[in-house]
Amino acid sequence: MELSSSANSVTINGNIKSINDFQDIKICLDDIKAQHGDITMNIIDSLSMTSSVIGYFNKLVLKDGINLTLKIGNAQLMDLLDDLNLSSTFNAKKA
Repeated sequence: MELSSSANSVTINGNIKSINDFQDIKICLDDIKAQHGDITMNIIDSLSMTSSVIGYFNKLVLKDGINLTLKIGNAQLMDLLDDLNLSSTFNAKKA
């Protein structure tokens, strides 16, 4: 997984699949949420995401009050979020 950020936007290339990926995402988003109330995640081609990332996104939205938007490039990941009823919570859209 490759992670890049600019202002309040984060782009992820590759699959989100390991605990190290989660830690990288968390560190990046913790820095951004300190300065911004809105975060846009561009998840280009990941097929899925770990439960720890899903849980962290839930915390950002429900506890921290962050306005999170996920722009999903892979239909399989979009279907997963739909199946888990998280599309509206994460404001997920097809990219």
